[in-house]
Amino acid sequence: MLAATLAVRLAVGALTPLTGDEAYYRLWSFRPAFGYFDHPPMIAWMIWLGRQIAGDTSLGVRLIPILATTLTGLIAFDLARLLGLGERVAARGAIWLNATFLVGLGGLLAAPDAPTSLFWIATLWCAFKAARGRGAWWLAAGVAAGLTCLSKYSGLFLAPGLLLWLALTADGRKALRTPWPWLAVVVAATVFAPNVVWNAEHGWLTFGRQFGRVRVGGLAPGYLVKFLVDQVLLLNPLMAIFVALAVVRRSAAPLLLISAPFAAYLAFHSLHDAVQGQWPAPLYPSLAICAAAAAAAGPVRPGCWLGWLRTATPWVGFVGGGLALAFIALPSDGQLPFRDPAKEFRGWPEFAAAVERQRLASGAAWVGATDYGTAAELASLPALHAPSVEIIERQRAGFETPAERADFSRPGLVVVPPRDPGEPVLRGCFGQVTALPAIMRGQGRGATPYLVFRVAQPRRDVERDGCAGA
Repeated sequence: MLAATLAVRLAVGALTPLTGDEAYYRLWSFRPAFGYFDHPPMIAWMIWLGRQIAGDTSLGVRLIPILATTLTGLIAFDLARLLGLGERVAARGAIWLNATFLVGLGGLLAAPDAPTSLFWIATLWCAFKAARGRGAWWLAAGVAAGLTCLSKYSGLFLAPGLLLWLALTADGRKALRTPWPWLAVVVAATVFAPNVVWNAEHGWLTFGRQFGRVRVGGLAPGYLVKFLVDQVLLLNPLMAIFVALAVVRRSAAPLLLISAPFAAYLAFHSLHDAVQGQWPAPLYPSLAICAAAAAAAGPVRPGCWLGWLRTATPWVGFVGGGLALAFIALPSDGQLPFRDPAKEFRGWPEFAAAVERQRLASGAAWVGATDYGTAAELASLPALHAPSVEIIERQRAGFETPAERADFSRPGLVVVPPRDPGEPVLRGCFGQVTALPAIMRGQGRGATPYLVFRVAQPRRDVERDGCAGA
């Protein structure tokens, strides 16, 4: 089953254009570093490696994250066995992980959640190896935890989660009286240290962006409702029932304890701000194991509702996810009776060609966008023969090489996606702003209109300061 899901992800990953975020991370990979504006560096490193193997293609960008998702399932299988849950439950946990919609669909994307989930579950696997009396495995757990933090800062929640598990179990308290868990902390900090140093050298750029989300705003409990609904849908609604049963029955209790601090933070955050659906991704392998354990707890009589749910759970995930992947991969003429949910993948090559024609006709030397995703998408496509840059938050562009930078002293063509800052911002940033015909990306109900402007005579140092606040 895991081999089949791997093959499908590789095929769809090769056939579909990159999303805006993936194209942005691809740009990072041309200049490997220990940190970037949005995230720690692991996703850039993975994309760099994949591009060395499969070329600068959609598959090359996605190759290592896709393999990481498959490896996550294999480690989850063995972790369940280490917990004494048996081969059958372990296999169900690995299969159910891939039957979640978050992993089933998101598992083909080159995003930081893939390495974060891999190294998070690898940390737990090493820790439970150590719990069986092999203390040196704590050093491997420290390495994996450090790599988790180099993937996403949510890896920092591993420390309180593991401490909670150790403190509340007799064997764990015994382990805490040895040097091994504490040495693991030192190892993890050492592995993570290069990103800390990078942040110190760059004005705490990533720390300021990510940890700034911790600030508490006004109470808005509607976000909590959205968070819970999102997770029920992304888990797979049937599997969510077994996750709830696992919490009630304390199935695979050590995994629930380790997951608790991060889950509690996400719930708290959702009381005042939105939680993006993919943020809990590192918890999904543990939740799949817990759900599988809950599904096996107690006898299930043939024909009872619990038995039916257990049988239907993976089918809902694989059939629904398979249909969604096919919809994404197959071409669309835009003649749909509904808004195309896969429109982010559609129409980029044709759009880039239209932008290039408009650029040549207007005499522009560079192309700009008011969002990083559009700029990165255009930069990834061969139809465009000029630098493509994001002009609002120029601090994002620390990875750019001189060849990739725009010459803002010359006229440029700026494309503005729907709902992004448009003409007023550009007029505050450039002395000359001329509206040009809009360009559509995609077809039919899935088409997205982009406003287009020719700009010249910058009023500020756009390369350094960007147009934010203009």
